[in-house]
Amino acid sequence: MRVWRRRDRMIQIKSPDEIALMREAGLITQRALAAMRAAVQPGISTGELDRIAEDSIRSEGAVPSFLGYRGFTGTICASINEEVVHGIPSRKRKLREGDIISLDCGAIFEGWHGDSALTLAVGSIRPEYQRLIDVTERAIAALRPFA
Repeated sequence: MRVWRRRDRMIQIKSPDEIALMREAGLITQRALAAMRAAVQPGISTGELDRIAEDSIRSEGAVPSFLGYRGFTGTICASINEEVVHGIPSRKRKLREGDIISLDCGAIFEGWHGDSALTLAVGSIRPEYQRLIDVTERAIAALRPFA
């Protein structure tokens, strides 16, 4: 890995192999999010979603990024409705119809981290809330890397 200095910051240039490992860590994270997406429904606990994510990540030979970090007890952060970020998963916390949940997940694969989040409606939500989720997803999808 080459390191370039620019002012007071270091820019690390990754090799193609390193980029491939970073991509795999991201794909593992995305598959864990997809498994949780499929399970989100009224009545499921955030603790159960946490178990689903951990099982998904570990089944691919990776480890959860968040679990144990500075004492954090979850594989995911699960924030419901007005909670902003970093909600702690619990078997006691169950989703209800009309909730909005943000799921943040990370995986470490061969030393490289993948980290991503998604926001989901639990059943039917108010149309203006769904519209906000839809517009945000379209805006994110429109982003392109600089080339």
